[in-house]
Amino acid sequence: MIDLNHGSGFLYGAVAPRPPIAQAVSAAIDTALSARHRAERPRTYVSSSGLGRDCLRQIQYDFLAVPKDEGQEFAPRTLRIFEAGHRAEDIVAGWFRIAGFDLRTERPDGRQFGFEALGGRFKGHIDGCLVSGPVAMDYPALWENKALGAASWKDVVKRGVSLARPVYAAQIALYQAYMDLPTPALFTALNRDTMELHAELVPFDAHLAQEMSDRAVAVVRASEAGEWLPRAAAEPTAVLCRGGMAAGKWHAPCAWAERCWGERP
Repeated sequence: MIDLNHGSGFLYGAVAPRPPIAQAVSAAIDTALSARHRAERPRTYVSSSGLGRDCLRQIQYDFLAVPKDEGQEFAPRTLRIFEAGHRAEDIVAGWFRIAGFDLRTERPDGRQFGFEALGGRFKGHIDGCLVSGPVAMDYPALWENKALGAASWKDVVKRGVSLARPVYAAQIALYQAYMDLPTPALFTALNRDTMELHAELVPFDAHLAQEMSDRAVAVVRASEAGEWLPRAAAEPTAVLCRGGMAAGKWHAPCAWAERCWGERP
């Protein structure tokens, strides 16, 4: 038998190397994304988007813009995912509008709708509000959208957002409370891999909204007093610190774990 690939250098089962132009383009974009992210001013308020995290100490580090551990800044790939998620809101909003929904996503001056409390030290910005539409549901209703990878999307479809992603559920409850939108919110999740859209109604959870609001107050007051809030973990090897699955929930590695356990405040 003649080996027609003799001398080609091809190895069966091996991943083909990326051409130099692909590496160069990706490197240039990644460098620009990282530089843009470093130039952004850190938030000076407790954000509603992160209050559902388990660890109050982690939320406090974020609020105070404490420098992250070495190597824990967002990787360029993560920055790409964040931007894709933001653009996904515009895509899904466009689909709602051509379907006949009256969806409001920004004020006349172009700013997002949102709320602020505690003298501006606690804020949140909503994706939008559905005023009317062709689907039978209560209006006006909060609209919250997320773009998810296939595995996360399937988990949300299977278990519902409140169980699969409690951080999102906390965010929704806060928006419903502070924006005076107590009707069930419409949560949508776009599968980034297949572009499938999941939608579910999320009833207002007043208890959860109050709990999250109390957390924001605790973070601000402790920070003003120069006190550190307690960790949610008992040791640095806990999943909450190093990342992973626990009790059916995914936890990203804490970006301040070394600082937190090294200083032991």
